[in-house]
Order: sequence, then structure tokens, then C-alpha cells
Amino acid sequence: MKIYGVAILAGCFLVGHLVGDYFGKIFHLNGNLGGVGFAMLLLIFVYDYAKKKSWLAKESENGILFWSTMYIPVVVAMSATQNVKAAMSGGFMALLVGIIATALCYLLIPIMSKMGKKQ
Repeated sequence: MKIYGVAILAGCFLVGHLVGDYFGKIFHLNGNLGGVGFAMLLLIFVYDYAKKKSWLAKESENGILFWSTMYIPVVVAMSATQNVKAAMSGGFMALLVGIIATALCYLLIPIMSKMGKKQ
């Protein structure tokens, strides 16, 4: 049932958002620091744990898989509401960090691809 996928997705998003806000306060930033990433990791761990414990019926597993594949576009759309103008006013350093992070992600694609191939 896809409703379980929605419930787990929402729970992971809320927990990730709270953790991101907490880290933002720790580092004295006025915003969320990594909440989306924490939520994504939590979703992966919760799904894996429930699958190992055999708590999921096939319909529930399909619902969670559906929503976990929808997670990235949905959460990126939610995160897009953040103030981009304020981020860009950070100047050259904000731009440099964005470029470096994007370049590193592109460099990791071949490594991740090799890890994903079956032996």
C-alpha cells in the first residue's frame, strides 16, 4: 500500500528537517544545514531495516519503493523554496563551494556506476 510509503517519506522528511535545523543552530546559521540529505539517509536506513526484519508485505514494499524513487524530485522541489538570493549574496565563496560540490558529484558518477554493477 502506497500510503505506508507516504507515511515513511513524511516522517523521514520531518526528522531530517529537524536535524538540519538543529545543525544550523549549532553552527550559528540562519537555516537548515543538510536536512534533505539526513532525510534521504534516514529513508534508506528505515526501508532497509524494515525489509531485513520482514515487516513489509509486498504491497507495502512496492509503495515504499515508489515513494523513495519520488523522494528526490519532491524534496528538491520543497527545498527550492529556500532563499536563493540570500545564498548568492554570499559572494564568491558561495559560488566556489557550489562549483566544487557539483564537480565532485560528477567525478563520483563513474565510481558509483562501477559499484552498482553486479559481479
